[in-house]
Amino acid sequence: MKRLCRLLNIEYPIIQGGMGNISNATITSAVSNAGGLGTIGSGVMTPEEVEKLIVETKSKTSKPFAINIPINVNPHSKELVDLAIKQQVPVVSLSAGNPAAFIDKLHDAGIKVIVVVAAVKHAQKAEAAGADVLVAEGFEAAGINSNLELTTMTLIPQITKAVSIPVVAAGGVGDGRGLAAALMLGASGVQMGTRFIATQEMPVHAYYKERLLKASDQETMVLGRSVNQVRRVLRDTYAKNILEQEKAGITLEEYNEKTSEPYHIKGAIEGNGEEGYMNSGQIAGLINHLPTVEELIQDIMKEMREQLAVVYNEYNVEEASI
Repeated sequence: MKRLCRLLNIEYPIIQGGMGNISNATITSAVSNAGGLGTIGSGVMTPEEVEKLIVETKSKTSKPFAINIPINVNPHSKELVDLAIKQQVPVVSLSAGNPAAFIDKLHDAGIKVIVVVAAVKHAQKAEAAGADVLVAEGFEAAGINSNLELTTMTLIPQITKAVSIPVVAAGGVGDGRGLAAALMLGASGVQMGTRFIATQEMPVHAYYKERLLKASDQETMVLGRSVNQVRRVLRDTYAKNILEQEKAGITLEEYNEKTSEPYHIKGAIEGNGEEGYMNSGQIAGLINHLPTVEELIQDIMKEMREQLAVVYNEYNVEEASI
């Protein structure tokens, strides 16, 4: 935990996921100001759009923050790497593609590199390519996911055993118990996306937040298995219609069009579940209040310490009785 915090120059081992095109300077700076690592998600935005977010974020925080670049999703990946160097962004997170071509260039500019992985072999390749930190993302996570469908509980201990660099757990983490569990599995911290949606600072539609606050344990669903493009979303009308179309037979091109960013924005920003979708991880069922980012991070750290203390005390009692 301390190793991760020292490496990224943050106070708490909590990273905000990029969250694609709905990410913004307000939530990014709020997370960084609260002691975590805020992240601008570049999604499919142009370099000009992302640069405006970077400049705005710098105006709202003097703390380190990151930019996430989904390599095979954003057609401007190379330009965004150059932009991160130009703007001296402290940390770059690389996902959805092979990061090897970019890591040395970012390191030469003094930028720390996080690579998002979903399997042991991916983790080992990323470490060999020079990644500073790995985010190991389980199938519980929101949005675009790995077709391998490995869970966080099984993925983290296997990856931490296979690599020597810090590993951050993502997917299925939304509170201090999740952070404590991740640490027990060998992770150095956690990355959260969905939980930061349900905060006061996150400027998405109130309907999106309300859906998360009222979510049950079965509120999310998986789209895209039929075309090997897995995505976890909230169970709303638009999403259920896509699933029905999959059952009837949908082409990859049709699926990609129906899950493109305009429909994500229509759901998340406009609050229209009839004509758009909202990404959500399985932790939606854990969310029951709408704190500030500062309150959330402090609550998570407090609960984590309490949970680890309980485990430690129970272990000592059992040990004494043996």
